[in-house]
Amino acid sequence: MADNATGQEQAPSGKFWAECMEKIAQERDKRSFLLLFDHFSPRVNAYLLGQGVDSATAEDITQEALLALWNKAHLYRPEKAAVSTWLFRVARNLWIDKLRKQRGIAYEQDDRLADELTEEPTMAPDGDRLRAAMEALPVNQAQVVFKSYYEGKSHSEIAAETGMPLGSVKSSLRLAIKAFREQFGEQGE
Repeated sequence: MADNATGQEQAPSGKFWAECMEKIAQERDKRSFLLLFDHFSPRVNAYLLGQGVDSATAEDITQEALLALWNKAHLYRPEKAAVSTWLFRVARNLWIDKLRKQRGIAYEQDDRLADELTEEPTMAPDGDRLRAAMEALPVNQAQVVFKSYYEGKSHSEIAAETGMPLGSVKSSLRLAIKAFREQFGEQGE
């Protein structure tokens, strides 16, 4: 999307991506899928590479995650998470599944992906505390924290994706960090 004021490309909003997911879920809209694929495929691949996944495996997992997006779009709930959050979580879970299979960990059920899309992962005690702190945050703060620390996005990228003003992104992040410090008993601003 071109921004008429600057002539630069502007990233579609989170609302736009949620509408694309809805079209995929309800109408199996290929155009919406291609838009999502073109936008998120390189980002998911880069995320996986950043996590130390080799390039061939990262490409395979990216393809699997986007195939899951196509097949499981009806499970997406925009009130629970942004499309990017949902998709990156699918990719992360696929990577974890692949690691577990490589290490010989057996599963009780074959089709875990649908469950992984709707359930929280099991975490260590510190992870449980962090998850509780994230769940206590207002949605916009949790989304900003996720995009910043989990997806590695800049404040400007988050503002463009969410439609939030840049100052609001920064304020949300500051408030979230303050809440984490209070939750974990640390002092400071």
